[in-house]
Amino acid sequence: MTDLGPGAWPPAPIRTERLVLRESEARDRAVFIELFASPEVGTYIGGPRPRDELERAVPEVPGRRPGLFVIDLDGAMIGMITLDQRDAERQVRVRPDGGEAELGYLFLPEAWGCGYAAEACAAALDWFAVALPGEPVVLTVQTANDRAMRLAAKLGFTEVKRFEEYGAEQWFGVWSSVTPSG
Repeated sequence: MTDLGPGAWPPAPIRTERLVLRESEARDRAVFIELFASPEVGTYIGGPRPRDELERAVPEVPGRRPGLFVIDLDGAMIGMITLDQRDAERQVRVRPDGGEAELGYLFLPEAWGCGYAAEACAAALDWFAVALPGEPVVLTVQTANDRAMRLAAKLGFTEVKRFEEYGAEQWFGVWSSVTPSG
């Protein structure tokens, strides 16, 4: 993956039945800080970051970059999705030279259990399949994160490998728009 397709970022907002995937705006700053400061959200991603550090570091319009979608429910941010190029130096990859797109997502705890992550991630993957046809998307989650494991299966990711990283067992899976999901 070299970039996110021929069009300029961001794409037009993506609408699902309940959500809008859109570019970040200044009004989203407080939610970005909450996501990264939340002990619940940080459980499987290295822990929360100090709120005062985030207040100083998060820009006025956070997350405005290719590959990042804000997840909007009824006009308010409830989470985010990223499609980033996976670091070729990571120990597990699909291609010998790495560089696959990697799906990431964070949602506020009050949005958990409502199907928003599945709905938003599926929409982002559908968009990606059109923007970069045939390109694989990878996902890494801690095996202890039951919710993330269920979501990976629901989205059609196929396990490639389990490995130890960051002091925990990780699950590494791949999704492709050209391979029918089981």
